[in-house]
Parts: sequence; structure tokens; C-alpha cells
Amino acid sequence: MLALSPDGLTVRLPALATAHSHAFQFAMRGTSQRRGAASPVDDFWTWRGQMYRAASALDPESIVTVSRSAFRELRRAGVRTVGEFHYVHHQPDGTPYADRTILSDAVIAAAKAEGLRVALLRVAYHRAGPGRPAEPGQRRFCDAEVDDVLRDVDALRVKYKDDPDVRVGLAPHSVRAVPPSWLRPLAEYARAHDLPLHMHVAEQPREVEECVAETGKRPIELLAEHGVLSPRFVGVHCTHLSVGEARLLGQARGYACICATTERDLGDGLPDISALRASGARLCTGIDSHVVTDPLDDLRALETHERLRTRSRVTYEPPGGTLAEQLWREGSLEGALACGFTDVGGTVRIPRQHPSIAMASDANLLDAIVFSGGPGLVAAVEPG
Repeated sequence: MLALSPDGLTVRLPALATAHSHAFQFAMRGTSQRRGAASPVDDFWTWRGQMYRAASALDPESIVTVSRSAFRELRRAGVRTVGEFHYVHHQPDGTPYADRTILSDAVIAAAKAEGLRVALLRVAYHRAGPGRPAEPGQRRFCDAEVDDVLRDVDALRVKYKDDPDVRVGLAPHSVRAVPPSWLRPLAEYARAHDLPLHMHVAEQPREVEECVAETGKRPIELLAEHGVLSPRFVGVHCTHLSVGEARLLGQARGYACICATTERDLGDGLPDISALRASGARLCTGIDSHVVTDPLDDLRALETHERLRTRSRVTYEPPGGTLAEQLWREGSLEGALACGFTDVGGTVRIPRQHPSIAMASDANLLDAIVFSGGPGLVAAVEPG
């Protein structure tokens, strides 16, 4: 995994991947860190209102500008592959553009212009929640019928079928936004075309409570019933899973994509990483809201946030290799696989004498990079 140049001056590692991104939210930096005067409590739901306002301002030109800024910073931080969970599809009032995939194409172009491989995960979104029509801020995310979603995915698959740097995937947004009747056709389409299938899962307790009230099942239980779980399935966040849900995800060999820097910023809570590991679920990482671009923090948080949750140290010992090697794999190869690629797509180049790691011995070098490094370590990302 880690390679030193013959002269000992350069470290090379597999390029990083971030499997869950909403690039347009890069434009929110600095806009959501003060409590509103009218809000006695600031939480995920108040933040969401601010996000809707940011989304409503986008057009085909501005989404390129903000996405390029987000993707440029990812590349500089060591990322080669991004999974873009894309749900801004239509005009602000919900009317489709004449070219229905114009915003998807804009995001793909932005990623490629900044030297990234991209999985465009086309989101299915229909409602505000069980029994509730879409709110005004959600209308540009929504489609009336599941077939509208699948036709757009058909069009994207045809357009990018020969592009080695683009994958197209499918993403039911959440059990809040997608009715249960949509789950099986979306899963069957992904299975038939061997597409990545990503979905927000149990990010907030309210999501779990509403799912139980509507269906009598917790989110992962509902997904299992409708044939959604599989090795191509990526559950994003998985913050409030039961142990039984973790077991179902692991039995399917599905992924949990943990987005630690965003989950921390939004006060989502701490997922039970130990239960996910014990279940056999695979792990990968995501940047999500781009509140900060630090893929090393995202990957090491698979361990350091679990230390906070359990109030202990070194919570996991991999059966082969070191913990640092395991975390790098989850922030690198596993993320690329979750996005539908078969390799990491390149290497990260790090100066051996960078002040952050200069004092580390060669034997402990990867530990120092993973647990003490940051984006400033990265000199370049080299495709290959």
C-alpha cells in the first residue's frame, strides 16, 4: 500500500475516494454557523431550510462554478474519485428543463474538468415525507413518477457509456422522500444494469420514527423487504441503525458510507461502527456537505469517532494488516468500489519530510499520515 521512493523523499499511496458528495453545498460555507434569532434550537432540520435556499438559487451555470470549486479542493486533498449524490434536477418551481439531464451533465463536466472520476448518482425524490407532498424548497428535486427517474438514468447511461471516468448510479434519496412502492422498481433497475445504488439511511431519529409509523419497519428492515440490499447498495450515514439492521446490511455485504465531518457539523450523532464491522458491512467515507475538505479526517474518524462513542482507544484490530492500512483502504479502494469503479485510479504523492510526518519512523509512517496528517500533506494526485 505505502511505497517510498528509492531516495526516501516521496511517499506514494492509493488515491482517495469520497463516495458521498453534494457539491453545491460548498457554497454554504460560513452561512450556517450562527443560530437564527427565531430558532430556539438549531439542528439538522433548521440547517436543511438553509440548504434549500442555497439549492433554489442554482442554475446550469452556477452549479458548474460551485461544483468546480468543491471538486478542485477535493483533488488537492488527495481525492481522485467522487460519488456525487445529485438531486437538483429541475427548475426551482419543479418544471423540468427542456434538457432533463442538463444539471447532471453540468456536475459531471465540473468533476472531469478538475481531474476527478465521478459516479453521478441520480437521485429519486418524490415527497416531503409519509403523506406529505413536496415542500416548495424540494420541488426542483422531485419527479412525479418513478419512470421519470428511470428514463433520465437511461439517458445518462447511454451518454456516458464509453467514458472511463464516469459511472452512472441510482439513488433513492431516503425513506422520507421515496414512497415504499418506488423501492422495488429502483432496486430491480439497478440490479438489471449492475449500477451502484446509494441511499441516505437513518441519518436522523425522526426519519426512523416516521418509517416505523408508515410501514411498521425500521429503514433497513424496509429496504430488505423490498429487495434493495445487495453488495452494490451503499447506505449513507447509518447513524441510528439498530444492531439488527446492521446485521441485515452485513449479511447483504452492503456498504455503510460514514460522512464524519458533516455528521459532526450537523449534530447527527455517532454511528455504531463496531456493530457495522462485526456485522460484515463494508465501510467507506464521504464528504457530504463540504463543510470542510479533509478526507484524512473522514477516514480516521471511522476509528476516532468510535473512540468517542465507546470512550476507549484502538477500538478495532483488523485480521490482517494494521488499523491505519484498513482505514486507508476504506477511504480509498472501498470508496471507489462503492462508486462502481474497479480500482483507485491513481496515487497520492506526499513529501517524506513534510513537517507533519518528518519525525515518524518508516515503520510508523502510515500511522502518522492517517492519525496526524491533513490535506496539506498532499503534493499531488497522479492518475494511473
